[in-house]
Amino acid sequence: MKVLNLQCANQHGFEGWFGSEDDYTSQLARGLVSCPLCGDVHIQKKLSAPRLNLRASRQDAEAPVASEVAMSNHGEGPDLAAMQARIMRALREVVANTEDVGERFASEARAMHHGEIEHRQIRGKASPQEALELMEEGIEVIALPSIPGVKETLQ
Repeated sequence: MKVLNLQCANQHGFEGWFGSEDDYTSQLARGLVSCPLCGDVHIQKKLSAPRLNLRASRQDAEAPVASEVAMSNHGEGPDLAAMQARIMRALREVVANTEDVGERFASEARAMHHGEIEHRQIRGKASPQEALELMEEGIEVIALPSIPGVKETLQ
């Protein structure tokens, strides 16, 4: 298995897992590799260090493994890779725990607010004007970015 550091034309960094270099090249040529944030298919491979499994002692082998990895930004502001990962996890949680009502969002939210239908967690589409009107009516809404990769498992 080959793990590559990739980046789209919009400078979003992400990992790609491939069976081999040829597998990566083939998928890239067929437009199958895309950015999980913006869907861009103009992907380039970034430099990365190989992972070496060197154990100096038994104590090192028993040490807990970090569950999150982020790129260093050399002390220049927030670590963007770590923030990107947190945002993606949060958005995936929202998608997993809400019902997509699509264009019916405003009417469904109003109906729940007025007790006409059972309350449940929903997400959907609303214009900025509709969202403002909902908030003015005392209905809590939050704007979410539209990220294509959020609804799919990344590989």
